[in-house]
Amino acid sequence: MIEQLNYTTTPTYNFPPSLEHLQLPQTFMELSLSSMKNIESSYLQPNQTPLNQTTTEHIADATPIMKVQQPSTIKTIPLEPTLDEKPVVAVDVSSIRLGETETGELCAIRGAIVWKEKNRYKYQRIGPFPFHITEQNKKEIHKLFRNHHFKISEATRTPNIANMQARIGNLLERWLQLGISCSAHGTIILWDGSMTAGMVDSPVDEMARLLETARNRLSTVLAFSKNTNLRFSGHKLTDYAKKAVPPCLLQINDFPSSSGPVRLLGNVYVAKLTRGVCSFRLDIDKKVPREQGIGAVQCLLGSDLLVQSYPETLRLAHIFSTFTATEVIGIQRFIAHQYGLKIITRPNVRRMLFGPFGKGAEG
Repeated sequence: MIEQLNYTTTPTYNFPPSLEHLQLPQTFMELSLSSMKNIESSYLQPNQTPLNQTTTEHIADATPIMKVQQPSTIKTIPLEPTLDEKPVVAVDVSSIRLGETETGELCAIRGAIVWKEKNRYKYQRIGPFPFHITEQNKKEIHKLFRNHHFKISEATRTPNIANMQARIGNLLERWLQLGISCSAHGTIILWDGSMTAGMVDSPVDEMARLLETARNRLSTVLAFSKNTNLRFSGHKLTDYAKKAVPPCLLQINDFPSSSGPVRLLGNVYVAKLTRGVCSFRLDIDKKVPREQGIGAVQCLLGSDLLVQSYPETLRLAHIFSTFTATEVIGIQRFIAHQYGLKIITRPNVRRMLFGPFGKGAEG
């Protein structure tokens, strides 16, 4: 199976000329460079947290819990793969905490775009972009959100340094999603996460604009969530797919579309697309007719490889954006050499005090 799949990288960004007018990438790179040039420290202390705990997932996954106590029905929608293949494109962004300096924290952000067309997978990595986040420059980063469609009030409190890493990654992801929406035509666009809007990093107007741009170019956005807080009748949403016969969708009727400032811009389904133990929350753009949205899922079944109900294109986007342990060490060594930092390892206080019981972030 693996030998039949072709993975190739593209030498340049495969974006049309219209995207050259987007100023965010240049500003993003300049902010990365300026934050690194202003490092005022003699050392770099690598992160002590295990690597698999440091990759930042999307803020959108931290959706407030929304419950339905008495749903009227759960409708099973059987699916049939369509023979009419369409291009499939996916985007994902990862961030990693590299360590601390005397004045702030170092992190790296990387995005990946993967697309499948004519039985070939192609990918483009964007980054990694290193950032040195301090109390002094975090306001500049916050200002970048206000200048690029994230309608944050001037009175909104600037987040602490620890949360800025996720904010930066979210900003890059929104730009990549916009770039894909503007350039793709008649394509199935896959997001990692949900279509939940109304939080600082996913304002309703901005998210709606991304979906509208895709619709205007006859593309359909499908958002897969690996984890979800959505529940009804006390059970996790994906638990209802355990006895379902794949491929199918479970349609949740009478599901609330909002909770306070939080809005769901997609119709929420449970997707069980292959045999196996996995099922996922799937959001399909609400402004797309239901038949067309379900048709897009059937088209995905015929256009992409799916393993454990998860599209291969989206799986590859996650893999190509994620940082490996070797890459993290390499980036740390490069930064230390480039900026004259001495790599130090401080004693682990938890282990010194509690021995084998010193678990947690440093244990």
